[in-house]
Amino acid sequence: TTEITDLRSTGELIAPSNGIEIAYEAFGDEEAPVLLLVMGLGTQMIGWDDRFCSLLASRGYRVVRFDNRDIGHSTKMVDASVPGRLPMMLGFGRPAYRLGDMADDTIGVLDHLGIDSAHIAGASMGGMIAQEVAIRHPDRARSLTSIMSMTSNRVYGTPTLAALLALIAPPGTDRETSIERTVKTFKVIGSPGFERDLDHLRDVAGRSYDRSHYWYGVARQLHAVTTARDRASNLRGLDLPAAVIHGTKDPLVRPIAGRATARAIPGAKLTMIEGMGHDLPEGAWPQIADSIVETAQAGDAGRTSRA
Repeated sequence: TTEITDLRSTGELIAPSNGIEIAYEAFGDEEAPVLLLVMGLGTQMIGWDDRFCSLLASRGYRVVRFDNRDIGHSTKMVDASVPGRLPMMLGFGRPAYRLGDMADDTIGVLDHLGIDSAHIAGASMGGMIAQEVAIRHPDRARSLTSIMSMTSNRVYGTPTLAALLALIAPPGTDRETSIERTVKTFKVIGSPGFERDLDHLRDVAGRSYDRSHYWYGVARQLHAVTTARDRASNLRGLDLPAAVIHGTKDPLVRPIAGRATARAIPGAKLTMIEGMGHDLPEGAWPQIADSIVETAQAGDAGRTSRA
């Protein structure tokens, strides 16, 4: 069990960003360096567990988590078209927005907070967005941590059939079926090497449903993912401390994708977590936190040496 100092959120706030509104929360000392956590496909900011955020905050960071556009309490793109199943899955057609737009949303949160630069860590689609932040706004990213993510090269990381079917399964029609749909999904894509707390998973799924149940946003986010171009060549031009974290049992974004991401980013440190799938199991938090913090400390040290 991880011992975590309770550093509670300041409460949910709204940041005007990139022409929309982004809901966010912050943990820890307001004067500490900012660590921005970017969540993955269709997952609200509470997917970053309060205790995990407090763990990072206790290591000397102001931890900020937020809802990506089109989910949670952030702006829903209600006037945008919803992709059909084939374009959404196969990545053709024009998406309502791109990962680059979501990266600009992220920068807008920093602008609202008055922060010139921050450490960026993202999981799954959030890792792709974090990569885009570092590519598009290199002066705003002090360090980059990409977790269970990829460069968007389709050669790498193709999901297993079971994981793909779990991903595209119909959404629940009410609170209870939505919760059980989430449980079924994570029984397929979650971490076989770590203890699974189904009661906690159901609690998070229920709270997510209560905050916002908006399948159209998930479809548009997925279309942004599947239409994204490979970032490997752009990642090779990065000059910042970087870490890549991936599970050895990830069936959705398979381990080869994590290794390819680490190869693409100069000097990136690769951490493969034995038994981790496509989730953030509590048993892996110490390893994940250590990697994020080590990378952030290198970013802060480098910034000081250049000053």
